[in-house]
Amino acid sequence: MSSVAIPSTRDLVLGRYRPVRPLGSGGSGSVWLACDERTGLDVALKIIAREGKAAARAEREALAARRLRHERCVRAYDVGHDSSHVYIAYEYVAGRTLREALRMDDLSDEETVEVAAQVLEALAHAHRTGIVHRDVKPSNIILEQGDQVAARLLDFGLAQFDGADTLTAVGDVPGTLAYIAPERLAGSEAQPESDVWSVGVLLWESLAGRHPFWGLPLQEVATAIGAGAPRLATERRDLPRRLLAAVDGALAGDPRSRPRASALATQLRSALRAAPARRTRSRTQPAGRPAKRTLPRPKAAQRALPVGLAAATALLGATLLPFWPPALVAALVAGAGLAAWMDPRLGLAVALAAPVFPIGNASQGAALLYGAFALAWLAVSWREARTGLLFVCGPLLAGVGLLALVPLAVQPVRGTVRRAAQAALAVLAAALTTWLAGEELAPLGSVAPEVGIAPPSPPADVATELARALATDPLVLATAAVAAAAAALLPFARKLSRYGVLAVGAGLLAAVVAAGAGIASILLVALTWGLAGAIAAGPRG
Repeated sequence: MSSVAIPSTRDLVLGRYRPVRPLGSGGSGSVWLACDERTGLDVALKIIAREGKAAARAEREALAARRLRHERCVRAYDVGHDSSHVYIAYEYVAGRTLREALRMDDLSDEETVEVAAQVLEALAHAHRTGIVHRDVKPSNIILEQGDQVAARLLDFGLAQFDGADTLTAVGDVPGTLAYIAPERLAGSEAQPESDVWSVGVLLWESLAGRHPFWGLPLQEVATAIGAGAPRLATERRDLPRRLLAAVDGALAGDPRSRPRASALATQLRSALRAAPARRTRSRTQPAGRPAKRTLPRPKAAQRALPVGLAAATALLGATLLPFWPPALVAALVAGAGLAAWMDPRLGLAVALAAPVFPIGNASQGAALLYGAFALAWLAVSWREARTGLLFVCGPLLAGVGLLALVPLAVQPVRGTVRRAAQAALAVLAAALTTWLAGEELAPLGSVAPEVGIAPPSPPADVATELARALATDPLVLATAAVAAAAAALLPFARKLSRYGVLAVGAGLLAAVVAAGAGIASILLVALTWGLAGAIAAGPRG
């Protein structure tokens, strides 16, 4: 077992570095902000345990650090060790990882492509020195703070030197599965083109808004990688053809068909220069500078989804039970939308908090139970905060008799389990809101069950009573289960057959007809699912 080092802030490491505060930690060690007492510079001090494979990885990273001299590779100042740890002093780069930026959906298409081009420049330098990174992924790329895009490549601890690998045993494939090239999974050694594949994957992920291989059971990921990523045009037909071709070329199954890192960087930048310019100015661009070229999908549009969901959820929660006066309801809705614009995670938290006081006014136990749910949902949705409130589509669609569209509405959610959970919760939220309003849940015809909850009821009694009430109407639970299954299976149905989406839609339409929905609802459901199926069955670029 590796031990994460926690150095004293009073003692000097290697006789010169004074730890200040932790910056991060992993399985093999930790990274600390430290002050170099000799030069006065801040450094990022990486501390790696000298035990097992961690020791070999530390030596490998130190060796790579000595070889690499490129502005896109984080520079190493010093390397040393004692009896228990290896220490590497890197230049300190203030910023955030590309993974954090992707979670916030805070990069334009142009910025994403420029980040990839800069990473490719770093890789080209490493490849010229005989180093293959083998672990290129968003969490190993740091974006510097500032107005200009500046990316740095981190962590050469799994690197392969001069075509030889002395780190892993036979059968081991070092790296992160979702970014490992197919030839490596097939047993071949890493090569420079393997790093190009990894950049192709993170480009596909960044531009499409989802990972090409996530959402599958772990045992199926390797098979999907071997089969190849879908063409990026299936997700982003609006992108320039040259850019689509460059990304698809990086993800070619045969490594000999992939471009070199330097050539791909040139292709990406050429694709941007060839794209039509849009006169727009970014949030961080100072006045007076020329407007930046930005591909379709501006940041304002990216933020529209979390802002709209937060406002709708806050409105629904604040009016769920009579409590807030209209002026405060309006303030809560505006506050939730503003919070989501600033940070989708903050908007998620504010929107989930809106119903606490109205529920508490009716039952303290119910408020405590809801609070526990809200905290759990906040934790589950923290990494995907932009879509964390998509379950609100349930009450919105149920209000117009279109509950059968829930599986389509939650498709932006990443991950099969999360997507299924959002769909099920959307149906349950629709049932709860319609019941509280004293109405039927269309098209199920479900009416509000009697719930015997007194104001002093403890949370356990509230939970038991709610479960009993739901059990009296199994059609609601069945609908939630069907919606969850359809939402989870829709991407797989699309991959299985070009008509898979149409088949799922036909099944749900049959269920809507059987439930006795009105003709208007039937026609709208049929039209929407038919359109989605037609798009999915169309040409795939």
